[in-house]
Amino acid sequence: MIIAIDGPTASGKGTIAKALAAHFGLPHLDTGLLYRAVGRQVALSGGNPDDPDHALAAADFPESLLDDHELRSEATGALASRVSIHPPVRAALLARQQAFARQPGGAVLDGRDIATVIAPEAEAKLFVTASVAARALRRWAEMQQRGESVTREEIEADLAARDERDRNRAAAPLRQAEGAALLDTSALPIEAAIAAAIALVEKQLKA
Repeated sequence: MIIAIDGPTASGKGTIAKALAAHFGLPHLDTGLLYRAVGRQVALSGGNPDDPDHALAAADFPESLLDDHELRSEATGALASRVSIHPPVRAALLARQQAFARQPGGAVLDGRDIATVIAPEAEAKLFVTASVAARALRRWAEMQQRGESVTREEIEADLAARDERDRNRAAAPLRQAEGAALLDTSALPIEAAIAAAIALVEKQLKA
């Protein structure tokens, strides 16, 4: 059984994906982490994330990089959004993601093109979204807890820019897949969002 979860940055899809994986007893892959690793590798190599050749070279990052705490930073998130627009980078990471999805027993994957490109055959598909204002507030709170100094206005601007890149890139743009259930978490506390996601997945599995 494959559960595919797509949505923009800070919509709650990662937390929801982990909860669904625990609920259904499936392994989970945050595919965005792969793109963050590519962005981080570009930075470590002194390359340009907007250069497709630099970005593609960084797609051959060492597996150990996935444990780098810097992958979760806002700076690396912005780099990930920039390298992910390059079709050769997406192609380089495609096989890794599909192999994870199609392992025996299935898996839960979250990202931006899971139900449209990586695993369109998924038995359950969710598109998790939220307003830019709601997402910025969540991200700001997380960053405050980590002691990072940034304003909500700066985060809103960054999220809006990422949304623009993700929705308008030529390769695998962010969009709600056909048959995917829409879950807007703007006004939902995380417990309610998880409960709603489980209900939507169970409904699709019974269909």
